[in-house]
Amino acid sequence: MSVYIYQTFEIKQEKFKEGIENLKEIKKYRNENYDHKIEILTPVSGEDHTYALLSTYEGLAEMELQNKKMFDDEEYLKLIGDFFLENIIQGSMYTQIYRTISEKK
Repeated sequence: MSVYIYQTFEIKQEKFKEGIENLKEIKKYRNENYDHKIEILTPVSGEDHTYALLSTYEGLAEMELQNKKMFDDEEYLKLIGDFFLENIIQGSMYTQIYRTISEKK
């Protein structure tokens, strides 16, 4: 059963270019180094500077394992530390977790 993590946040207007570049680095690093998929979602409607990350895992246990690996990785911690401290508005992050519904056979 797949698990989806949907995180929204607002990028500081004056840090927009740096924020987008940092997001691309985070996406590339996570997709290359961990067993899950991450996408950057850009707004088509709504608030212009609210962006999202959508992460897909094979299940809750896999999500926990990958998160442990990420938070033990100094290079990854530097990437996200720079992003969250310098590029997003404090208090704007909102995280939701979804999973797929099992199909009965």
